[in-house]
Amino acid sequence: MDNKIKKYGLPRPFSRRNILRALLTANAGVALNGLIPGCASRNPDVDVFIGKAGNYNAEIASLIREGLDELNVAAGEIRGKHVLLKANIVEPHFGSEHIVTHPNVVLAAAEAFLSLGAAEIIVAEGAGHCRDTYRILEESGFESILGNPKIKFTDLNYDAWWVAPNAGVKTPLVSFFLPEALRQADWIVSMPKLKTHHWAGVTLSMKNLFGVLPGSLYGWPKNVLHTAGIIKSILDINATVRPNFAIVDGIVGMEGDGPIMGSAKKAGIIVMGRSLPAVDATCARCMGINPRKIEYLADAGEWLGTIRESHIQQRGESWKAARSDFQLLDFIEAQKGLRL
Repeated sequence: MDNKIKKYGLPRPFSRRNILRALLTANAGVALNGLIPGCASRNPDVDVFIGKAGNYNAEIASLIREGLDELNVAAGEIRGKHVLLKANIVEPHFGSEHIVTHPNVVLAAAEAFLSLGAAEIIVAEGAGHCRDTYRILEESGFESILGNPKIKFTDLNYDAWWVAPNAGVKTPLVSFFLPEALRQADWIVSMPKLKTHHWAGVTLSMKNLFGVLPGSLYGWPKNVLHTAGIIKSILDINATVRPNFAIVDGIVGMEGDGPIMGSAKKAGIIVMGRSLPAVDATCARCMGINPRKIEYLADAGEWLGTIRESHIQQRGESWKAARSDFQLLDFIEAQKGLRL
């Protein structure tokens, strides 16, 4: 166990002292302001980049660098920063590349940020179903990308945690227990898979942040959030965590009964941007889905960031050229009537 902890840069298990410290911090009323940088832009005009990649052997790092350049993410903004890449590894299975963010995309993003002078890359996830960190790494293929000493993996389900007030107040939840890795990161990047979803219609960069909340406290799969309401929880988490950026793996996505039971769908795209609502709205359009019919996106568009096509400056490919309609199932209530 100790050798694996050292090899993968994994946190040690909770101690009673850590739990007590967190509870004392909660009683002290930790303030959020200044602790987590950035947020999805509220500027009515934002940029979103779409790049085409036919498969996972393509020059994805170069494509991501191109996207960063187009979106004015320069070395001066990244140099010396600790960048957290929040992948989607909800339920890994050998050979099922349509379920999780592909490790080649995450490695390419890590290489791109390191080339801009990032001090460290933290690949992070709090898987919703699998509780075994080493199984997650092995079956998802993420074990293979951790050879660089500047890239480490943190299982957010077991990280030390702190308390932040709920900045969205859409749910009854007063505060959130957040992993220490989020507070240590200078830049938080959501890296989801392009998928349809059984309960939310689509699951993209905003929904991907469910995985930052520790299952050791919120249950499996994040039962507290399901009880509080999936749609409202998406909004609250994004308002509280305030991620800086999104990079969506749409090279092979998932259609139908996602986020786990659906079928592979080749879309051949990477979608990137600073505003998560704008990125997700663009992804939805690429999937042949009207973002205004997605409840959490329609709400987010009023206060977290624009989803209006007229306010999104398209970089790289146009969404119309990248459009590939994803299968929607009539028996799934959240997928009814979503088609553009």
